[in-house]
Amino acid sequence: MNNLGTNLQEQIHKLTDELNRTSKLAKIFEDFIDSSYDPIFITDKNGYGFKMNKAYTRVTGATKEQLMGKHMNDLKEQGIISDSISMHVLEKKERLTMVQKVNGKELLVTGNPIFDENGEILYVVTNLRDISTLNQLKIELKQTKALADQYLQELEFYHKKDHIISHDGIVANSDKMLKVIDLVQKIALVLSTVLLLGESGVGKELIANLIQKLSSRANQPFIKVNCAAIPKDLLESELFGYEKGAFTGADSKGRAGLFEQADKGTIFLDEIGEMPLHLQVKLLRVIQELEVRRIGGGQSKKIDIRIISATNKDLESMVVRGEFRQDLYYRLNVVPIKIPSLRERKEDIPVLAFYFLKKLNQKYNLNKQLSDAAITQMKTYSWPGNIREMQNLIERLVVTVESEMLDSHHFSFNHQYLSQSLTTEKTLKEVVQDLERTMIMEAMVQYRSTRKAAKSLGISQSTLVKKMQRLGFQQTDYVLHQ
Repeated sequence: MNNLGTNLQEQIHKLTDELNRTSKLAKIFEDFIDSSYDPIFITDKNGYGFKMNKAYTRVTGATKEQLMGKHMNDLKEQGIISDSISMHVLEKKERLTMVQKVNGKELLVTGNPIFDENGEILYVVTNLRDISTLNQLKIELKQTKALADQYLQELEFYHKKDHIISHDGIVANSDKMLKVIDLVQKIALVLSTVLLLGESGVGKELIANLIQKLSSRANQPFIKVNCAAIPKDLLESELFGYEKGAFTGADSKGRAGLFEQADKGTIFLDEIGEMPLHLQVKLLRVIQELEVRRIGGGQSKKIDIRIISATNKDLESMVVRGEFRQDLYYRLNVVPIKIPSLRERKEDIPVLAFYFLKKLNQKYNLNKQLSDAAITQMKTYSWPGNIREMQNLIERLVVTVESEMLDSHHFSFNHQYLSQSLTTEKTLKEVVQDLERTMIMEAMVQYRSTRKAAKSLGISQSTLVKKMQRLGFQQTDYVLHQ
């Protein structure tokens, strides 16, 4: 009897120890799954909620009271869960993964079956991974890569040739423009009168700024006058000034004109072709005598100025027509600098485009890019508005196009520019050339083939090729040429 009691006590002892060990293991298991940062959910072999950790509640918002001991199909019917990977695993008896959205978060859900020694499922352990952050990092990585590609693309253009330069807003790669800048650097050191020639928008004012900055008068006054912007009846008083009482409405103290204000410095007379003939006579005297007399004044005042003038007009033709004084033309034309149009220096188009894009990205805190196809299309366009047109177009696309990549289809060049060219001082031959250039460019952009483009234009392929050569098109601008 004593032995029976002793054995019973030993059995109870062992059972108690086993229960304590099991309890400790259960506690360790609870602590283990709760220590996981990722959510864990366990269902039994019948599809009832068995265990879940704190992270599951944190990510999904569901509580133990809602899920534990509840069948997954019932929870799905009640709308507490959208789907149950556990039930899919129990059905297919293999590991499965799906993506679910819970509380606005994108979750990667993986169900792992736990088998017994007979190959039957005991439990399904489900791991959840919040991939919303990973997707955000992926997007940021893509943006960083795109920015890096943009920089590499810029570097490729900026370092393709050793002689690419960027100076105070003037970006040049073409031989024609580099020769202009070389001449500017030479004449800036002397005080010769300079006449800047070129179409509207080629950058005449930028060249004038560079001459001033490189000259010995860089720290002296630099007065800019747009002769076309000031009404003709006011231009004389603006340039030459006036004494008190010189005319009705005049300042009672008189006023120094722009020539006087430019003393010891430089005056830039833009759109000089718009100056009336009677003022051309007075300007000629200023250049010859280096003195100026105010309106209503009796004495002249000596001044020390350098004159830089600019025009988009053909002054020689104006001289022939009697619209511009010949003697003034010769006085202004001491050092003429012809600034080529953008269509004459297509090598500058990529570097200018990236230059403007970089400035605009900085201005608007964006990361816009230009595709190779966009650059190719820009090189085929005639740019009647030159650099100013390019700058305005790129800014418009930067602020209106939603995608980061500015592609060729965003650059819609059309015949609206023909009406602009017709309003400028161009000969009939020049207008016809502009129209031909625009129509050929549009046909080549559309068909990418001289054969197909010629057919659409109603001319032979050989005629089209000859016209393209005459108008300055380059074969490298197009992919196909058959």
